[in-house]
Amino acid sequence: MKKIGFVLVLSVFAFSCGSKKRIVTKKSKSKQKTEQVVVVPKTTPEVKELPKAVELPENSKLSATEVYILKYNAIAMDEMRKSKIPASITLAQGILESGSGKGRLSVEANNHFGIKCHGWKGKKIYHDDDKSQECFRKYEHAFSSFEDHSAFLTTRGRYSKLFKLRSTDYKGWAKGLRAAGYATDRRYPQKLISLIERYQLDKYDDMVLNNVAVPNDTPKSDLSVSHKVVKGDTLYSLSKRYNTSVEEIKRLNSLTNNDLSLGQILIIKSK
Repeated sequence: MKKIGFVLVLSVFAFSCGSKKRIVTKKSKSKQKTEQVVVVPKTTPEVKELPKAVELPENSKLSATEVYILKYNAIAMDEMRKSKIPASITLAQGILESGSGKGRLSVEANNHFGIKCHGWKGKKIYHDDDKSQECFRKYEHAFSSFEDHSAFLTTRGRYSKLFKLRSTDYKGWAKGLRAAGYATDRRYPQKLISLIERYQLDKYDDMVLNNVAVPNDTPKSDLSVSHKVVKGDTLYSLSKRYNTSVEEIKRLNSLTNNDLSLGQILIIKSK
């Protein structure tokens, strides 16, 4: 799997759904698993495709990597709580391999970790990597890429030794990933460690371990609200709740329609 570049953004957990839609569940006949379904009224107007890349305000002085961290730190921390993978490692890998969210795979396929198909049954995208036009996984939402990244590390035996390390040992994790074959680049561990120390990503590990919600050194003007979509949430209800607009929520989250999924994390522009 190929590793790519740089990104960042503080998170905002919000939930939404444009025109009023309900999120319900139903049983899949083929897999006998509960899957999330968005019921859309027939009167819902057609939504034109919006820009896929998150745009920074004109007066923003944040770099792409800082924006990436602000946007995805909450997802990385949530994955740490569930899978025990340090949030600092997840963020550093995401930054490095997605080019801070600017890489083609992350922009067009929400694939932040360069995970290839390997028996994948979902949507696909083809991209030049070690070979020409290799198959990569394509996700509906970025948070699915983070979940898949966690599953990739927790379900493969070659990474099992990593989970014996302390959650605060990001250096051990960085070196262990390369030793386990995650990357062929000899400098991969150093690149991850450099990102973690430059942007102080290990503070998110401490936040999870100490059950802290927001870093104390983050300016209030830079904060965003992070939220997981729950049953009953719509873009309209969230826009009213957070004093913003449906279109702004869609723009910040690169949504091309009003559909939401349970557990989806949304970014809401703070006022």
